[in-house]
Amino acid sequence: MRALFLNNRFFLLLGVVIVVFALAYPFSWLFPVAVVALGILLVVVVADLLLLFRRKPGFWAERRLGQVFSLSDPNPVSIQVENRSSMQLHVNVVDELPVQFQRRDFEQQLRLAPNESFQIRYELRPLTRGVYSFGNINVFVRTQLGLVERRLVFRQNSNVNVYPSILQMKQYELRAMQQIAHETGIKKMRRIGHSYEFEQIKNYVEGDDYRSINWKASGRRGSLMVNQYEDERSQQVYCLIDKSRVMRMPFEGLSLMDYAINTSLAISNIILRKKDKAGLLSFSDVIGATIKAERGSGQMNRILEALYREKERPLEANYELLYQAVRRLIGVRSLLLLFTNFESRYALERALPTLRRLNRSHLLVVVFFENTEIRRLATETVQRTEDIYRQTMARKFLQEKKEMVHMLRQYGIQSILTKPQDLTLNTINKYLELKSRGLI
Repeated sequence: MRALFLNNRFFLLLGVVIVVFALAYPFSWLFPVAVVALGILLVVVVADLLLLFRRKPGFWAERRLGQVFSLSDPNPVSIQVENRSSMQLHVNVVDELPVQFQRRDFEQQLRLAPNESFQIRYELRPLTRGVYSFGNINVFVRTQLGLVERRLVFRQNSNVNVYPSILQMKQYELRAMQQIAHETGIKKMRRIGHSYEFEQIKNYVEGDDYRSINWKASGRRGSLMVNQYEDERSQQVYCLIDKSRVMRMPFEGLSLMDYAINTSLAISNIILRKKDKAGLLSFSDVIGATIKAERGSGQMNRILEALYREKERPLEANYELLYQAVRRLIGVRSLLLLFTNFESRYALERALPTLRRLNRSHLLVVVFFENTEIRRLATETVQRTEDIYRQTMARKFLQEKKEMVHMLRQYGIQSILTKPQDLTLNTINKYLELKSRGLI
């Protein structure tokens, strides 16, 4: 009986029969008509029940999904259904999605001919890392009569781990390796200076730096030859991720820390592809994950697993603790990409002494975020006096962010002020720029 459900068509026809019975009181000639109609309805219902329940239903359903999901990306999911019976079936497929999506309205209606199969495709966009548990697939089948339904439950319980965005990592790797100049944000930078490793000697062509001419090789060949250089390799690059309360602010459903985690994964992959060494350090009021910069084959997996396990903390960041951890972990001059956020000038001034000390020993790049909600508020059309005051305060906050960039530049600290959605592009471009300029 738990598998039996009465359909809307049954209640509609039953309502019509009841109305006919009610009309039979003033019009007695309608009573036989009502009795016949009720008998026909009962016969049809019994016939429908026999079609659905007399034998094991010839229906099959299976959910297919990837081994892992990527954070903030559309992840494909499919449900394969097949009507293995000899009659046409009307089907409602209800999938039990993980609780993190807060969706209880997923339903797909189908009509399947005998021995017909169909694949339902949809996408899910997870906004938090962790384990997502899928439940059963509930299938409600009915015949052409459509008076009753039979529920079929397919046990498809499965868990999927949501990792930092692997799809974005692959996408940005392709752009960076190909050096696509017309793509927004990632472009090839002109080399300045000679802090590069020697690669080969080649023939001089117009546009080559005359300072690279190899006079000895030119004398032997009787034509101008130039030394060709490539970027220095085996340099250490660390992603420092602030996981304190200032990184819990959400934008488009994703916290600032998750934006930083996705970017750290993508930039670490490019660092390793560029033959440099990638490392990781997270901090708040305590030190979190620490991965020493290396270039081994398993380094990317170690960084991915460490980023997957990171959690925000509700306390303030301790920059003095970060400085001590950097001194202990990093022994040579390295590029430090610090992902944090400063919502006021006072917050930056508190951390500035520590940032200056870090910048003396390493090349520090402070990456913090522009508040896109305040940006929207500062540019919208005002209609009331209250809106003018609100917009004035929003513009004040935006101007304060620009002053923070100027303050960092005064002390020789590189910085990136970016929208959360542009974080990965701007960070990769900054790394390529610093590498091309020979600053690391």
